[in-house]
Formats: sequence, structure tokens, C-alpha cells
Amino acid sequence: MVFLSSVGDILRQIADFLRLDAREFGRKLIQLGFIWLAAFVAWRLVRALARRIIATADDGDDSTFTEAEQRSHTVANLLKSVGRAVIITVALLLTLNTFLDIGPLLAGAGILGLAVSFGAQSLVKDVIAGFFILSENQFGIGDVIEVAGKSGAVERMSLRVVMLRDAEGVLHVIPNGQITTVSNRTRKWARAVVDVSVSYSANVDLALGVLRDELAQFAADPLWALRLDGAPEVLGVQDLGESAVVIRTLTRTQAGAQWEVARELRRRMKNRLDNEGLEIPPPQMTVQLRGADPRGLPIVPRPGPGAGGA
Repeated sequence: MVFLSSVGDILRQIADFLRLDAREFGRKLIQLGFIWLAAFVAWRLVRALARRIIATADDGDDSTFTEAEQRSHTVANLLKSVGRAVIITVALLLTLNTFLDIGPLLAGAGILGLAVSFGAQSLVKDVIAGFFILSENQFGIGDVIEVAGKSGAVERMSLRVVMLRDAEGVLHVIPNGQITTVSNRTRKWARAVVDVSVSYSANVDLALGVLRDELAQFAADPLWALRLDGAPEVLGVQDLGESAVVIRTLTRTQAGAQWEVARELRRRMKNRLDNEGLEIPPPQMTVQLRGADPRGLPIVPRPGPGAGGA
């Protein structure tokens, strides 16, 4: 009862401030209830539409995240963020219009918005850049990208910012206006590039044959074949290094699978080369010391004529 009495006192004070009688004030409260009920229903519809967009593009395979699914998550996330802002803004304006004439207020807000826009050029730049990023589908939620010197998986994006989570779990928030170049590592397909070093004393042709055979076995493995998007290749000798011959292999993979494929290939290649007796040499360096004899002992200069104390 005390609580209801306190609420009644507050409502009477608000009615007196707005110079409304009890009946008029009650009618406006009912209008206010309908406004926010409509806002709640609109928000539920926006969320339902966002879920519907995601469900439409879902292929039922949780092991892969297709381009259509990425696009649907991005659009759904943008729809919810923009829809929430629009619904709250409209509800607040209708709430004010219930008790006040907001015509002069909107005119003043327009002038104020024009003044603020001159001081918020970076914000306008972010929004315009975000619009083109989304319309051109440069990347979406779930993509691994590199922008503005940061790389990671896209967790969230809006018209103003992009949020990236890197391998260490750090979340980077990047304004869209700072994005000038986008490197998308997970768009449609990718490639695992694995370099293998063998000793100069090893038979290079034998090493090439061993690697080709191992890659063929890898491509025939049902567990890994689903992650591939083409037959693996052994390109040949990539470099003659200081201590080893470098052989390059290329494996075209599904988008986002290049890192796990590369790790598995390195494991298999190391084990296979060990079984074949082909050495992967450690880095070596030859150091020559001046003033040393062939046995490695330092040469002590002999004293010349006249040296000594006698």
C-alpha cells in the first residue's frame, strides 16, 4: 500500500507539472502503454525476421560455414542493431509527442544535427564506409580478415565498427573509416603452403617422389578429403638455402581449413621423411676465425729481433 501511495503521488506530481487533469493524464498513460507495447512487438518481429534470415541460409551442416550462412548472419546482425535503434528512437519521439508538441523540438534538433555533423565527419565517414562494406559483401561474420594492421575472426560488424578476435583472444574494435585494404583469408577457398627442407646430401628426386606419394595418401584420407578443394601439388625445389634444399607443396582447401591442413601435412611429412631416412637438417653456420691454424689453435706471434729485456 505504501508503494502504491508513493506511485500515486509521483503520478499526480507529473500531471500537475504537465498541467493535465486526472482523466486526461490517464488517457495519455494508456497511449503511452500502447506505444511501448507496439515497440516491444516490433522488436520481437525484427528478432524473428533475423532468425528467419539465418534459418533460410542454414544448410544443416554444422561442420562448414558457407558464404551464404556468413552473409545471413551479417545481415541479421545489422538488422537487429539498426532495428533496435530505429524502434527506440521512434518510441521516444512518440512518447514526447504524447505530452508535448515536438514540432519545434524536431526543427531545433535538425539545426543541431547539422551543426553536429560538421564536427562528426569521422562518424559519417565510418557509416558510409560500413555501408559499402556490407553492400559489396567484402567480408562477413566468421571470416578471418586482416584490416588496419590487425587480423582475426569477425565477431560483430555494424555500419560504424568491425570487431575482430585474434588468435590470442584479444578483441580489436576498428572503425570502418580506417579500413582501406581488406585481406580476406576465408573467402570461397584457401591454400595451404608448406615448405619442406631436406639435406644437401639427400637425393632430391627421391624426396620429391616421397612427398608426392604422401600427399596422394593424404588426399585419399576420407577424414581430410572433405577439407580439400583440389589435388595437392608438389611444385618442386623452391630455394637452395644456406643449409638445406627447400621443396614447396601447395594444397587447395575449403575456406578456413588451410591452417589445420598445413599442420597435419607438416606432421605427416616429418614422419614420412624420417621413415625414408631423409634428413631435415637443422640450421647451420660456418664460422671462420682469422689467425687460427688448421687445427683450430690460435697462432701466437713470435717476438721480433731486439724484443725482450736482454
